[in-house]
Amino acid sequence: MYITCLDLEGVLVPEIWIAFAKATGIEELKKTTRDEPDYNKLMQYRIAILKEHGLGLREIQDVIATIDPMPGAKEFLDKLRSVCQVIIISDTFTQFAAPLMKKLGWPTIFCNSLVVSESGEVTDFKMRVEQSKLTTVKALQSIGYDTIAAGDSYNDLGMIRASKAGFLFRSTDKIKADNPDLPAFESYDEFLGAILAAMD
Repeated sequence: MYITCLDLEGVLVPEIWIAFAKATGIEELKKTTRDEPDYNKLMQYRIAILKEHGLGLREIQDVIATIDPMPGAKEFLDKLRSVCQVIIISDTFTQFAAPLMKKLGWPTIFCNSLVVSESGEVTDFKMRVEQSKLTTVKALQSIGYDTIAAGDSYNDLGMIRASKAGFLFRSTDKIKADNPDLPAFESYDEFLGAILAAMD
């Protein structure tokens, strides 16, 4: 039995932090897991910038409300979910994900959570498990699933390489160059075709 594990940001929806950076004019918040492989370091950096500018969860959620899935993402996901189970495994947070899941037709998502003070300040974050993407894929394999995995960033490579089939989708030139053995796709039609072929 196959289960497909997909990253969220950069694959199905635009990068939340980049959208927030554009909305606030804070260039430093454009840094993502495509640029910084160490997620803990990246999040501490983001939290410090939010504190510096007096921004909290509400301001981020206001921007998320304006974000739509990438063109064709929901249709791709609907087709994929009609032929196999799909789980979105993301390093985003429950406080960010719900509006986006609604627009994608409520797929299953495994993600993390923010620690937020009563005033709305983001003070910390809690990872579901260490190396959440790789750990989740291995757990699914341990209960009898063959996994297919795809993403666009450094933090996706573990689950991609641990799976029966793995792909890069709309990744950076550097990540593609560093991982030339991984098939890389730019369009949902080609991507869907590759996933279906991997199941044959």
